Amino acid sequence: MRTVDFHYDLPPELIAQQPAARRDESRLLVLQRRDNRVEHRQFPDVLNFLDPGDVLVLNNSRVIPARLHGTNAKTGGAFEMLLLEENAPNDWWVMVKPGKRARAGTQIQIGNLTATVRDINAEGHRRLQFSGVENILTALDELGEMPLPPYIKRAEGGQREDVARYQTVFARPPGSVAAPTAGLHFTEALLEKIRARGVKICFVTLHVGLGTFAPVKAETLAAHVMHEERFELGAETARTINEAKRSGGRVIAVGTTSVRVLESAAPQSGELAATQGRTRIFIHPPHEFKIVDALLTNFHLPCSTLLMLVSAFASPGKTRGREMILAAYAEAVRERYRFFSYGDAMLIL
Repeated sequence: MRTVDFHYDLPPELIAQQPAARRDESRLLVLQRRDNRVEHRQFPDVLNFLDPGDVLVLNNSRVIPARLHGTNAKTGGAFEMLLLEENAPNDWWVMVKPGKRARAGTQIQIGNLTATVRDINAEGHRRLQFSGVENILTALDELGEMPLPPYIKRAEGGQREDVARYQTVFARPPGSVAAPTAGLHFTEALLEKIRARGVKICFVTLHVGLGTFAPVKAETLAAHVMHEERFELGAETARTINEAKRSGGRVIAVGTTSVRVLESAAPQSGELAATQGRTRIFIHPPHEFKIVDALLTNFHLPCSTLLMLVSAFASPGKTRGREMILAAYAEAVRERYRFFSYGDAMLIL
């Protein structure tokens, strides 16, 4: 299947650059896979589609203020950096711009801290060793900026609202450089209503990497090299999901990142078990899902791996899901839904 098959046209005004006034004030498009039927709701109506015994699975990774600005210690030239992945405390792979000026040995001043370029990988990312602080993570709230997607533009100093809003209310372990955006719609009050309905809520962790922004540029899906992300599925979550499966409950994944964890951890046979590691799973049509029964997600970029995953979920094991999703997206455009990170939501049942 060619990647161009996953292209669609989107009016620029529907690319949401500001969050809804409240987390739960987004709209909700519901796609019933059985008869390819679309309903238009408000996000709190998600309660009406959850049943006692179901399990709602959320990604609790915390977005770090991963964008940093610094200067060359010798020349004073400006650098912009995006932390990508921690190797050890103060040892990170980082995207540095302009990369040509960040040669091995270059020292970059970031406030009172120093970052030294130790290595350069095949992708052009720099391995930086930070000094002047015990752990750079503790200094990011003061020195860093939230790593908003490139299509969200902010004036200098205009990120104040994003510090709190570009973070789920249940975020815990730090490590993501992009928000698991389907979770941004939930409030603590809504989560309590879901629990009161008899739905179990549990968490997985997948630290969202830079690859989530990247379009698929290969001509065919088979030629695409998937980005790698760290994940963890705990014993309690595995046990809760196994019990639900045995008793006929559904597993509802919130976000494509939760799907990636569950499908990466799914055994060939038997039940889920606690696991952690790294995943390059590339889910696209046709894909048979082993764990996930329903998916809550946002509207994704054209020709992205996320759109391909959603297309696979619309019709598991078949290829017609692409047509179903693109038709639903066309309906969302007609109805003026907002797309991407701060946009509206879609529930696929």
